[in-house]
Amino acid sequence: MHEMSLCEGVMQVLKDQAHEQGYSRVEAVWLEIGELANVEIESMRFCFDVVTQGTLAEQAKLEIIEVPGQAWCMQCGKTVALKQRFDACPECSSYQLQVTGGEQMMIKELEVN
Repeated sequence: MHEMSLCEGVMQVLKDQAHEQGYSRVEAVWLEIGELANVEIESMRFCFDVVTQGTLAEQAKLEIIEVPGQAWCMQCGKTVALKQRFDACPECSSYQLQVTGGEQMMIKELEVN
């Protein structure tokens, strides 16, 4: 379950930023997670609750913004939705796709005190 290590990374960023920016409590975290990032959303929620226990983010609300996968098809030249890597183009069935979105995972916003 790599979601645990992802949440630990998020927690480290929160600690570093708390030190840098002088906040003592995290009330809410908005994570932007792409559909192609191979992150299981429910596991992420569970791991976030576990990792934040006893920290400045304990009881923080986790909001997840899901970003759809997107690719550009070299064959038909269209930008298409992509549910998972290595799928065929839904327009022309080509496999010559270049992923253009939906791979990211980032902290989009924080609510702090």
